[in-house]
Amino acid sequence: MENIILKQLGLNKNQILIYEYLLANGAQKASIIAKNTPLQRGVVYKTLDDLIEMGIIEKNEEENAIAHFTPLHPSTLKSLAESKIRTAQNTFNHLESEIGSLVSMYNLANNKPGIEFYEGIDGIKKVLEDTLKSKTEICLFLNRDALQKEEMFHEINEKYKVRRERAGVKKKIIRAGAKSLGDEEQKKEYQEITEIRYFEKNISPFKSSIQIYDNKISYQIIENGQVVSIIIEDRNIYEMNKAWFEYMWENSER
Repeated sequence: MENIILKQLGLNKNQILIYEYLLANGAQKASIIAKNTPLQRGVVYKTLDDLIEMGIIEKNEEENAIAHFTPLHPSTLKSLAESKIRTAQNTFNHLESEIGSLVSMYNLANNKPGIEFYEGIDGIKKVLEDTLKSKTEICLFLNRDALQKEEMFHEINEKYKVRRERAGVKKKIIRAGAKSLGDEEQKKEYQEITEIRYFEKNISPFKSSIQIYDNKISYQIIENGQVVSIIIEDRNIYEMNKAWFEYMWENSER
C-alpha cells in the first residue's frame, strides 16, 4: 500500500527503496545504505540528494564526522502532495490559456479551420495582441454605441488604440449607428492609420465586434462583465468575410 502511495507521489523505485529503508532503520550512513540495498554507492548518493530535495529526508553532518541521512516525519509527504497539487493546477491554468494555439496548429495541419476560444479579460487582450501582428490592414465592424455602455470595453479599447497607433497597423472601421458629435475629431486624430465609415441603418443593438485580418477573423463579445473572444484562422472564411466587409464598406457613409 505504502509503495503505491509513494509511486503516486512521484518517487521512483530507487527513491522508494531508500526511503522505506530509512523509515525502517532510522538515520544511516550512505555506505551502510549501499551495503544493505542492491544499489551502487553512486546511485545511493544521487537518490539521497533527490529525497532531500523533495523534503522528506534530511542530511545530518557534524564536523569531522560522516554524514547520516534521516527520514523526516511521514507527515512531510502531505507537503509533497500539496506541492504536486499546486504544480498540477498551475500547469492546468497554463494549458487553459495555451490550448487554443495548440488546437489551431492541429486543425491547420489537418486542413480544418483553426479555432481559438478564450474567456475573460486576458482572452480579449490576447486576441487584440494578435491583431497588432497583422501583415494586412484590419477590417472592423462593431456597434460602438452598444459596446461603449460596457466600461470594460472602453478601458481596453483606449489602451489598444494607442498601441495600434505605435505599431502603425492600419484599420478600416464600420460603425453601426449614426455619427456622434465627437466622431469627426476622433477621425482626425487617427486618420493616418484609420478610416471610419458609418452603417446608419436601424439594426438590433449588439455588444460584439468582428475583426477581419491576416487570413483570420476574430469575435469579441462583452456584456455585463462577461467576455468571450474567438479567433478563426482559415483562408476561405477570411476571404468570405472580407468580401462581405468590402460590400458593407462601399455601402456605408463617410
